[in-house]
Amino acid sequence: MDRLATLNLFVRIVERSSFSAAAADCGVSRPVATAAIKALEARLGTRLLQRSTRHVQPTVEGEAYYHRCVAILADLEDADRGAGGAVAGVVRVDVVGHLARTVLLPALPDFLARHPKLTVHLGEGERFVDLVREGVDCVVRAGELVDSDMVVRRLGMMEEITVASPAYLAKHGTPLTPDELDGHRMIGFVSSRTGQPLPLEFTRDGGVIEIALPARVLVGGADTSAAAARFGLGLSQAPGYRFADDLASGALVEVLADFAPTPTPLSVLYPSNRQLSPRVRVFVDWLIETIRPRLDIG
Repeated sequence: MDRLATLNLFVRIVERSSFSAAAADCGVSRPVATAAIKALEARLGTRLLQRSTRHVQPTVEGEAYYHRCVAILADLEDADRGAGGAVAGVVRVDVVGHLARTVLLPALPDFLARHPKLTVHLGEGERFVDLVREGVDCVVRAGELVDSDMVVRRLGMMEEITVASPAYLAKHGTPLTPDELDGHRMIGFVSSRTGQPLPLEFTRDGGVIEIALPARVLVGGADTSAAAARFGLGLSQAPGYRFADDLASGALVEVLADFAPTPTPLSVLYPSNRQLSPRVRVFVDWLIETIRPRLDIG
């Protein structure tokens, strides 16, 4: 491996805490990765990584070398772009599957045409992601975010609605106010942070009220929650764009529109402890220009 490829491999090993995962990211075999790092340590005359059967972590010298390598690689990308070179490499992003399928994928051909040397690796998830450990460059998440050491860029606010299937409403009645929810059920969306189902939220008289209805079905994903609502298993709340097709087809009906939940923020997050590379920067900029008009959010 040449020196530049070795530096990139070393950075990936530190971030992934794994030779195997880093080797796969860099498109080399585990033995090649091991040999390259041994040669690097021999050339520098110092041990950069502490290896165990389960974990790999940098030594004190390795930590300092890692930060220098991150800066060098980012500066090199900047230099290439400043000299007229195209941004290149892989952008690893984690995003809710429905948002990826309905908003990002339709617009992705134009982005890839603009940046022919970039590859986009889309991972689907709604759980908290350790970006550095899992080798992810950025994530798109909905909701208020807890304090972290990540940079948060707000993409906009998504209008939320409450829906149910016609069969459910025929059985349980159509509530006109939150006070009429006795006897109703909700699809219990389980928070990945607390492990508990989130209550339904409504606005009334300028304030916010939360109502935890009984839930016979608990889910951990928004797609499953929407599907459960279509099968008449309870009330569900989510951003309105998610239910556009269901509302148009009549599979779901909006209820309690005058008491709609508060809008949900949508943000892109990336690590603050490393310099943002040009390939990630152009992707984040594209996210902002793409998501806002397609979701009609401000």
